[in-house]
Amino acid sequence: MQSSDVNNAFPIRLILVPVDGSQSAEKSARVALDLALKYRARIVALSIVASPGFALTGPAGAPADLTEYYKEGTTGARQAIDSILKLAKETGVDARGEVLEPVSSTVGAIVEFAEKEEVDLIVMGTRGLGGFKKLLLGSVSNGVVSHAPCSVLIVR
Repeated sequence: MQSSDVNNAFPIRLILVPVDGSQSAEKSARVALDLALKYRARIVALSIVASPGFALTGPAGAPADLTEYYKEGTTGARQAIDSILKLAKETGVDARGEVLEPVSSTVGAIVEFAEKEEVDLIVMGTRGLGGFKKLLLGSVSNGVVSHAPCSVLIVR
């Protein structure tokens, strides 16, 4: 089988790379960039600012102001994407970045984005940043594998 036969059997035109600034996400982005070069595909780096999974209250039980939380989250998300876009530019890969916020389900946001954008492949790491989620080793990657509308490559 020639390489052109492989490209036709499994066409990859758009690769989604969820990133969060972790070493795992950077490693998966490098794998995605290699694949994008090989298949002449485009990359979308996606970073998500999740809603806090718990109730935050301020003085007298009033809802807390989450402005600073989202501001810091968006800044971190943008930095993670910019890092990947810089690598893409250096390697000659067509890439763009997206930040989604606030998101109640990271898995749901990745899956919905992949559906909407008609992604051919999701490349992601086994674990990323995050307090409690770090204890649930691979909870996001496992959820994406289970629900994605396309193939998923998990990078260790």
